Amino acid sequence: MDNHAPLRANVGLLGQLLGETIQDHHGQAFLDKVETIRQLAKSARQGNDHDQERLINTLKQLSDDELLPVARAFNQFLNLANVAEQFHTVSRHTQQAAGAGPIQQVLEHLTHANVGEDKIKAAVADLDIDLVLTAHPTEVTRRTFIHKHVQLNDCLAALELDLPEAEKATLLTRVEQLIAQAWHSNEIRTQRPTPVDEARWGFAVIENSLWPALPQFMRQFDQQLQAQLGVSLPLDAAPVRFTSWMGGDRDGNPFVTAKVTQEVLLLGRWMASSLFLTDIQELVSELSMSQATDELHLATESLPKMRGETNEPYRALLRTLREDLRETLTYLNAQVQGQRTDARDLITTTEQLRQPLELCYRSLQACGLRKIADGLLLDVIRKVACFGIHLLKLDIRQDGERHTQALSEITDYLGLGHYGDWNEADKQRFLLNELQSRRPLLPRHSAISQWQPSADTQEVLDTCCVIAKHPADAFGIYTISMAGAPSDVLAVQLLLKECGVNFPMPVAPLFETLEDLNNGAEVIEQLYALPWYRDYMQGRQYVMIGYSDSSKDAGMMAAGWAQYSAMEKLVAISDREQIKLTLFHGRGGSLGRGGGPAREAILAQPPGSTLGGLRVTEQGEMIRFKFGLPKVAIDSLALYASAVLEANLLPPPEPEPEWRALMEHMSDVSCAHYRSLIREEPDFVHYFRAATPELELGKLPLGSRPAKRNPKGGVESLRAIPWIFAWTQNRLMLPAWLGAHKGLEAVINAGNKDTLIAMNEGWPFFRARLDMLEMVFLKADISLAAYYDSLLVSNELKPLGKRLRDELRDSMTLILQLKEEAELLSNEPWIKESIKLRNPYTDPLNVLQAELLNRSRQHEGELHPLLDQALMVTIAGIAAGMRNTG
Repeated sequence: MDNHAPLRANVGLLGQLLGETIQDHHGQAFLDKVETIRQLAKSARQGNDHDQERLINTLKQLSDDELLPVARAFNQFLNLANVAEQFHTVSRHTQQAAGAGPIQQVLEHLTHANVGEDKIKAAVADLDIDLVLTAHPTEVTRRTFIHKHVQLNDCLAALELDLPEAEKATLLTRVEQLIAQAWHSNEIRTQRPTPVDEARWGFAVIENSLWPALPQFMRQFDQQLQAQLGVSLPLDAAPVRFTSWMGGDRDGNPFVTAKVTQEVLLLGRWMASSLFLTDIQELVSELSMSQATDELHLATESLPKMRGETNEPYRALLRTLREDLRETLTYLNAQVQGQRTDARDLITTTEQLRQPLELCYRSLQACGLRKIADGLLLDVIRKVACFGIHLLKLDIRQDGERHTQALSEITDYLGLGHYGDWNEADKQRFLLNELQSRRPLLPRHSAISQWQPSADTQEVLDTCCVIAKHPADAFGIYTISMAGAPSDVLAVQLLLKECGVNFPMPVAPLFETLEDLNNGAEVIEQLYALPWYRDYMQGRQYVMIGYSDSSKDAGMMAAGWAQYSAMEKLVAISDREQIKLTLFHGRGGSLGRGGGPAREAILAQPPGSTLGGLRVTEQGEMIRFKFGLPKVAIDSLALYASAVLEANLLPPPEPEPEWRALMEHMSDVSCAHYRSLIREEPDFVHYFRAATPELELGKLPLGSRPAKRNPKGGVESLRAIPWIFAWTQNRLMLPAWLGAHKGLEAVINAGNKDTLIAMNEGWPFFRARLDMLEMVFLKADISLAAYYDSLLVSNELKPLGKRLRDELRDSMTLILQLKEEAELLSNEPWIKESIKLRNPYTDPLNVLQAELLNRSRQHEGELHPLLDQALMVTIAGIAAGMRNTG
């Protein structure tokens, strides 16, 4: 049975209707030209060199008037293919073919592996998964298009049903309308989003998808537990929670200010109050029963009764909650708008929501009305446990150097010397003395006006003051970028104390360079040895593991091993010290930034690394792909829960000593080779800027954050996201594979090929590295990368490009030999099908982009506005075709 036939049928349907829209607007001749280009690309993909040449010539000969609509045609088709694929993952056909869901599968697997029921129940009770939504600028699709795509998904779902012909015709008409609306809309934003816009986008994902998905996921989880183990989830269970960086991540983003953080915190409460108000109103409508416990009657005795409702205690209780929510919403709305109001801020804690709802639940259960209790009421209680009154906890992230600068200004003012110049021991001594002192470091009232900090330091202090104004449960953790010493953590704690924060906010160092990863365990061990710190942390430590910058610093192979080794040491130290360790994974969507299938990534971690919970970033376009539709979100949540359960109860094997030694050697060789090119090859930066659209990416108004930490710097100052994004555009995919081949080759040449094959079979970590390389290689395209060079790279730089493409070719050959496969991803038909579907539409965009870049650079970046827009459309379209770009 061909499981992908429905996907191809939907792609064909959407493509046909897009073609009809293009024909209506541009005529049959233009549509024929687009179709010719598509067919040539398809034939070229199958190895027809003559058609490859014809494809390039056809695209080169397009008139200026044709370039933009051709680019838009292929861009929009790729977006429609993504819609069809996302729907396919949750369609009836796929669900029927898949059979049991991931939670049922893992529970059955655990039972067959003779894991005791008590152990499984304990592991379920301890599940702690925190998904951190971030605003990294790789979401190239405008919200207006996302909204249309969601509606298209709904239409495809309805078309699966056995409907009368008239209803089918109505649905198809609606699909045509949505496609036509998209064709007549601009794909590219006209303005860069602000940090508050990004936060609103995150809230919209919650409202439209995760709000309905979460209780459904919990219901399905509960049903599986009852069926397999005869146990239910507790009423207040929250195995999955959500945090946000949107409005809190100020690392290198000057637009995220204390004022923005304050506004986003208010907006989160406003959105939560609005969503809960809708649910409570529905409950008031539903819970008309009169049977109730004495406890409930007692709670409602003093509440006002509405006419005709003298014996409806549930309604009486919930109506009061509804009115309090309404007044709170009015108050918060005025705060957000900066207006005065007489409304009061009444619902200020999650407990105020939870108590009346649980009282109703207990009463219904006690009165034998279990089916009613376990309906909408239970769903709302689950949402309260997961989202609370803040909707999302907000993380704060800042570069460690900013804290050092702030403390240096303070110590300079106080005549104590320059903090930044002190050694680590002196820093720790000063910080610990001040943390344990009862007096403030700085006078907090009138005298403080004598000190005039710099704007940067004032912003750091203002941020800490915003934290002090809000309760602990409004926040997740405070993450320090580029942390490398215990003083980096203590510095944040002192600044928080000085600004009046009266709760122990968790502070997490982010180890993101190769050196920091290698030294990370020692830093944490030193912190654990400090009595003050042990008391402050209350038995729990968060550590963030950086994937993006470590890969950019050392290459994927060396970074991967450094991450694994660091996690292993951190787990061992925390276990010895009896401290609950939560590792926070800063993964991106792209494979060069730790991306790839979530289950494989979790099971590739060292044994024990998820016992203290899993915390992971969901970035950019991956938020939409994993959580953009309720059904997709349910599947994604189930995937995370099942993978963490499996990792905790059936941990992966520890690597053999020989495997470790080989991995160490591969890491050293691959890192040396990677750095010899990135850092030491004098022409590399010039080649990178010529062969990719890195400089042109700055024109795309994607995210609020600048592309560089230092606008005047080179590759080292470039953020990991545009670094990866640029290489994805020209299909060389360099950061995701460079160096790995040399490391593997060195080990094979030393006679260890059989050992590597054994490592692939027996060690999930190593297998995941090779699997990721396979996926990268299937998306890479050597001939397209060569075409970019032919148009864009000067003659003196072309040998470097050829050298890199040769290395990519050798890397592909080596991986096929190691995996003992005839072709890439032969055992992953779904991924192969997905990439195969997109190539005939992505390839023409690559050829067009190279042509437009060539024209733009000949005119020193000054293109006609329509051609400039066409260039931006090719960037967005290739991103849609590659999918995991950031």
